[in-house]
Amino acid sequence: MNISHLTVFVLCFSLECICQSDTYSLSYIYTALSKPVDLPGIHEFTAMGLMNNKQIDYYDSVSKKKIPKQDWIREKLPADYWEKGTQSRKSKEQWFKVNVDILMKRMRHNNTDVHVLQWKVGCEIDQQSDGTLKFIKGIDQYSYDGDDFLAFDDVTMQWVAPVDQALPTKRKWDGVQILNQYTKGYLEKECVDWLSKFMEYEDKEFSWADSPPKVYAFAKKAKTAGHVQLTCMATGFYPKDVVMHIKKNEVLLTKHDGVQSAGVLPNDDETFQIRMSVQIPEADKETYECYVHHRALKEPIVVKWDGKCCDCSSVGAVVIGAVVIAFIVVLILVVLFVLHRRGTIGIPGLRTRANGNGAAVMV
Repeated sequence: MNISHLTVFVLCFSLECICQSDTYSLSYIYTALSKPVDLPGIHEFTAMGLMNNKQIDYYDSVSKKKIPKQDWIREKLPADYWEKGTQSRKSKEQWFKVNVDILMKRMRHNNTDVHVLQWKVGCEIDQQSDGTLKFIKGIDQYSYDGDDFLAFDDVTMQWVAPVDQALPTKRKWDGVQILNQYTKGYLEKECVDWLSKFMEYEDKEFSWADSPPKVYAFAKKAKTAGHVQLTCMATGFYPKDVVMHIKKNEVLLTKHDGVQSAGVLPNDDETFQIRMSVQIPEADKETYECYVHHRALKEPIVVKWDGKCCDCSSVGAVVIGAVVIAFIVVLILVVLFVLHRRGTIGIPGLRTRANGNGAAVMV
C-alpha cells in the first residue's frame, strides 16, 4: 500500500454514516501494519472502541495500555476492566502480527511496501419510541489493504469471502460451527448489552455536548479553464448527523450536477466537518447558497455565496508584479549605466568605447 494513502485509509475505514438520531452503534476497530512506518500517530498496531463513531477507548503498540477516551467511561468502569482490556488487546496484537504475515504470503506480497490488516466488529441498534432497543445488524468484517477480505453474515451464520485468497479462512472458520454461533451471539446479545449499558452511562454526558456547525461558502479557481470551484463547509458540529445541500436559485443541486463530497470527517477536537463542492462557470451570476441543518440548530443555516473567488486574480497579480519588478530592474540598470558614463561609479567588466555614432557598447 502507498504510504501517502495510509493515514487517510486508517482514518476513513472507521467512519460510518448514521442516518437517524435514534440509531446507535458500538464498534471496535483493530489495525495492524506489516511493518512500522515513520508517520506521526500511526503505529504498528492500534485498537479503538467507538460509540456512535466517537472514540471511547484506545490502545496502541507503543503505549501497550487500553485507556479510556471519555470521562464518563473512565468514571463508570472499574480499574480491573481496563487491566483485563489491556491483556486482551496485547493478545490480539500478537494474533494480528501472525496473520498479517500469513496474508502477505497468501497474496504473494513482499515486505517492501506496507500492508494493512483491519478488523471491525460491532453492532447497531434502534431505540423505539417506547424506549425499547431493536437490534438492526451486527458487523464482523476484515479488510486487507483497504479491500474487503472476509465478513460474517449473522443471518446465515456463515463467513462470506469476496476474494479467492479468503476461501481457506472461510472454510476453516465455517467448519467450526460453535465459533460461528459464538460470533452471532456476541453481535446480537453481548455487544447490544454493552451498548445499552454505555448509553446509560453517557446519557448526561452527551445531552449537553450537542454543538452547532459553523458554515462557510467560498470559491477558488478550478482546474477547468473559465470555472471556479464553489465549496460549502460546515465544521465544529456534534453529533455527526448533518444535512448539507448546495442550492442554485433555491433549487437543490445533486451529484448529477457535479456536486462532490468526501462525507463527514472528524476534527481534532472530536467535533465533525463536511465539505461539498461543485464547479461552475466563473462568469456565472446566479444565486448560490449553502444549506445546513443539524439537531443543535433551531432552524437551518443558509449562507449565500458572495460571488467572489479567492484566487481567481492571482495569475494577473503575478503578471503585474513581474512587469513592475522588470521595470524597476531596467530603471536601476539605466541609472547605473548613466552614472558609469559620467564617471561617477565604475562597474566591473563594463567599459565604454566610442564608435562611429558615439554610442556606448559593452566588450
